[in-house]
Amino acid sequence: MSAAPVRGTAAGSLVAQRILGVDPGLTRCGFAVVEMRPDRTGASVAVEVAGTRSDQDLAERILAIQRAAERLLDVHAPDVLAIERVFAQNNAPTVVGTAQASGVVIAAAAARGIPVAWHTPSEVKAAVTDDGAAAKDAVARMVQRILRLDELPKPVDATDAYAVAICHAWRSGVGTRHDMSAGTRTHQGARTAAQQAAARQPSEATPAQRAWAEAERRAANGRSSPGAPGVSRGRRAR
Repeated sequence: MSAAPVRGTAAGSLVAQRILGVDPGLTRCGFAVVEMRPDRTGASVAVEVAGTRSDQDLAERILAIQRAAERLLDVHAPDVLAIERVFAQNNAPTVVGTAQASGVVIAAAAARGIPVAWHTPSEVKAAVTDDGAAAKDAVARMVQRILRLDELPKPVDATDAYAVAICHAWRSGVGTRHDMSAGTRTHQGARTAAQQAAARQPSEATPAQRAWAEAERRAANGRSSPGAPGVSRGRRAR
């Protein structure tokens, strides 16, 4: 039996990383714990979809999502929590519910000192499939291939949670000396300490990482940039 990969959380370390990916939702909240290795391969550790009913009391629904997150955080002790960023759409109740689910999951991670990263839906698709507008089935096939799953992940909430975790691993530079979480903004758009540190060490990035960082910089300055990740204008109804 092969030895388990060495885990670590230090930025730029050449070790595997355990990530809890989350596709937030109040009716269905996808959770996926993956172990991503420096050779850009990974393995599924756990996956589940926490569901609540629309006829339940709102407080009970939010609490159920919180408890599911807390249990997974305590049992699997991820190095980081990666969550899909909430975007506005026409269905206001769905947006509110998704934001509420996101909030309790983020708070659960913060209470345990686990860092949180946000990724847009198009960033996730681009990272996993090289296409920011990829269809759901294309994402599912790539997730299956990357994690070497026996079958396509189901349901879609589980697929998306896996994809968010993979996206974070690859954008944060697991297996490189450069922490590309510098390209990941907080939900409020502030620059994190990791972003500032990475900006002081551009020479340690690979050409692809430098190109990504330049795309992020141009996007932040309001200029168009070929190859920059797209911005999703909405999420599916939950």
